[in-house]
Amino acid sequence: MVRKWKCLLIGASCMIDSAMAQNNPILLFPKGAPGETTQLIEKADTDGGKTGGETVLRITNVSEPTITVYPAPDESATGAAMVVCPGGGYNILAYDLEGDEVCEWLNNLGIMAVLVKYRVPRREGREKHEAPLQDLQRAIGYVRAHAEETNIDSECIGVMGFSAGGHLSAMVSNNFEKRTYPAVDAADKVSCRPDFCLLVYPAYLDGENFQLAPEIKVTSATPPPTMLIQAEDDKACINSSLFYYYALKEAGVSAWMHLYSKGGHGYGLRDTGAAVNEWPDGAEDWFREIGVIE
Repeated sequence: MVRKWKCLLIGASCMIDSAMAQNNPILLFPKGAPGETTQLIEKADTDGGKTGGETVLRITNVSEPTITVYPAPDESATGAAMVVCPGGGYNILAYDLEGDEVCEWLNNLGIMAVLVKYRVPRREGREKHEAPLQDLQRAIGYVRAHAEETNIDSECIGVMGFSAGGHLSAMVSNNFEKRTYPAVDAADKVSCRPDFCLLVYPAYLDGENFQLAPEIKVTSATPPPTMLIQAEDDKACINSSLFYYYALKEAGVSAWMHLYSKGGHGYGLRDTGAAVNEWPDGAEDWFREIGVIE
């Protein structure tokens, strides 16, 4: 039987199957996202080159952030959920490479996936992560508030991100005590703290003098456990992973890192001919070790 997903749009009440759920994104801010004064015309293209021999769907001009739910099949559902944040430098979203394809992989493991289409590009006069952090806080709280309706464990909701999405995932892992936007409804009264965190070639986490970027404040309350995936030849981002791992270790937060010699950046789940392409196997073992899957 196809797993059913209850529509959670304000004022709506219906049941739809998994395929329909993936084509019916949920608007995070039905009355408009905070701070948005201009309605952008969303753009999508596949003109930016290929990864693993396939094009990459790039989306930008997002002013109405959404989540799209990928329910795990009933026969394999573990009750865990993962909120997925694609990367793209906070200017675009690599929506299939680091979004759709990742959600399908998670479903195969029995994990419900929630794909976040957060606001890009960067807003003038605002920090690069300010609007996206609002979107992600809202997304995690929304998923947790509706855990019973979607048959997930409200204490087993993780977050994962790629590149800029990794930075965003680290931001929400260290900024969960207070919402960064005015409350919309009851979903903003539940915790937006992720229960576990997976960062794949995260960007922007490193600052000067071997310190974290100033906006990243790791403490003992930062969600354990955390796993990082990184290639050494990803010169722009290796310090991002190393510094964050070190900060987690110093704070006493459970952390794992899989460091590969080659692989570069932006590979997602695709086969690029490098050893780093085996990272999903390591992540699956990690999920088992921390009790997310059996």
